[in-house]
Parts: sequence; C-alpha cells; structure tokens
Amino acid sequence: MKKDLSPILNDITPLLIQTILNEYQLSWRGVHGVTHWARVLENGLRLAARTGARTLVVALFAVFHDSRRTNESHDPGHGRRGAEFGKILNGKTFHLSDDDFTLFETACAYHTDSLTTGDVTVQTCWDSDRLDLGRVGIIPHPRLLCTTAAKQPEFLSWAYERSRLQYEPGICTYWASQHNTE
Repeated sequence: MKKDLSPILNDITPLLIQTILNEYQLSWRGVHGVTHWARVLENGLRLAARTGARTLVVALFAVFHDSRRTNESHDPGHGRRGAEFGKILNGKTFHLSDDDFTLFETACAYHTDSLTTGDVTVQTCWDSDRLDLGRVGIIPHPRLLCTTAAKQPEFLSWAYERSRLQYEPGICTYWASQHNTE
C-alpha cells in the first residue's frame, strides 16, 4: 500500500506546516503530533482513492484536526478550535471553497464524537483518524468506522500495524525540514 504524496505537497505547503507548528502547544512528536498527522494523511489519501472523498479536505483535516490541542488527554473542543484556525488560514495558506470548508469544519469539529454517518468526505476524514488509534493501544472496531474501505480487514490491519508500531511516514522528514524547531 504505497502512495506517492508529492501531489498533495502542492497544497500542504511549507508555509502552512510552519504556521501550524508555530502555534502548536504540545510536543511536536507527541501522541497527537505530526507523526500522527502524517499517518492520518496517508490513511486518508488511501481511503479517498477508494471512497471518492475530496482529497484536499482530507489532507487539511489531517494537519488541522489535532493542531489546537492543549493537552494529550481529554481536550473538549480541540477539533472545533482546529477548524477555527483553519478558517483564519483559508485564503492565506490554502484555499477551500465554501462547500469544501463546510466539510472540513464538520470533520474537524466532530471527529471525536463517534459519529459514523454523513458526507463521504467527512466519513473518510473520521476513518483516517480512527485508523490510527493503535498508537494509544486501541484496536479500531469496524462498527465505529464509517466507510466500507476502512472496514476491509487488510486495510484495517495495515493501518493498525503502522499505528501500533508508531511508524513515521517520510513526509515527517519533509515537514521537519520546513520547521526550524523540533
């Protein structure tokens, strides 16, 4: 399951990553940090290829959904704060149409609410995050996933193993090269 991420680097720019990381309050390499974002990105893009989800929304969800956390445990409202941060940056460091921004906002705001129904792009975002629960010792249960693609045993196993092993996608090296602190 290898995927070339180079096309998405046109949208997830160095300026966007640096802007997010400059505001990030937690450890860059923490449970909800950039390694998690990168696995969510890869999960999401692979799912989007199967679900038809809007890839820019999925990619932006990956880097914003946990970007405004204030701690690594219970942090109500962090997804909504991530969406609000995205609203500030939309039109400056990336560009989403009003319809796509609504999808992005919904995905970020409700990603921790265990919802499973909605627009396929939102569902793809939620699944991309839930498939990375192995990093905290949780095996994702198919009934809590939204898309048929995410529920496939081979896909679920692939994502879980990467998460459990704390696999660091290559894009983390690129992001690190764009950020002056670590």
